[in-house]
Amino acid sequence: MKRITSRQNPLVAAFRAVARGRAPGLLLDGPHLLAEALAALVPIRQAFVAADAMDRADIKAIVAQLIDRGVDVASVTPPVMAAVSSVRSSSAIVAVADRRDTSPDDVYDDGTRIPLVVIACDVQDPGNLGAIVRVAEAAGATGVVAAGHSADPFGPKALRGSMGSSLRLPVLVGGTAEAVSAARRHGCRVYAAVPRDGRSLFDLDLTGPTASLIGGEGPGLAPELTSLADQRFSIPMESRVESLNAAIAAALVLYEARRQRQHDRLRSR
Repeated sequence: MKRITSRQNPLVAAFRAVARGRAPGLLLDGPHLLAEALAALVPIRQAFVAADAMDRADIKAIVAQLIDRGVDVASVTPPVMAAVSSVRSSSAIVAVADRRDTSPDDVYDDGTRIPLVVIACDVQDPGNLGAIVRVAEAAGATGVVAAGHSADPFGPKALRGSMGSSLRLPVLVGGTAEAVSAARRHGCRVYAAVPRDGRSLFDLDLTGPTASLIGGEGPGLAPELTSLADQRFSIPMESRVESLNAAIAAALVLYEARRQRQHDRLRSR
């Protein structure tokens, strides 16, 4: 196994370029994300292992899998790991991987389930966006669209927030209008979340193909975005509360859809 001791090494520069969004790829930071990526068969290009973590059982297991798959693994010094890891306390292992190519068909039509999609509009906090992807996978959504000025769903913070869900669930990046058009082409009814004065979430029929527009922190969805939807809806809440976190709003919508669909299946038996 090669050893890298200089932060000026070209491989270190390549890692940092991916981490900062200046080069294509994913930065997989930490053993949990590496294990999730291996399980999801994500194409991994290169891995760095902290020299002082080489004897850890979990790191040994991951390194063995990487080597079995032909991935180039290098041992690095603490200063090098600090230069490439995106977390405050440097990780024991990091890797650079390829992003999966995702199309609207992947998001809206997996061939087995009724489409259930979150279109996250201008969700600029990467941790929040990652949490949306995580809850979308947990609730059984078919995909997520990071639309408008949303954070990069494959950036280091968003990947950590998704806890690996972004490596499995189809996640598309694009414009909001294009996402709505794609939803309609796939037969979806489009809903827009607003803080007040929309139809109650619990009065919506979410049993059919559905795409829900969820706005970012603060202002939520702009009027020009809500106008793209077939129906505006609100999540019932006490008047003293101004709004909900975007990931919480997405979770409530998705699990209401899951509840309705399970109830619908039980009734049809």
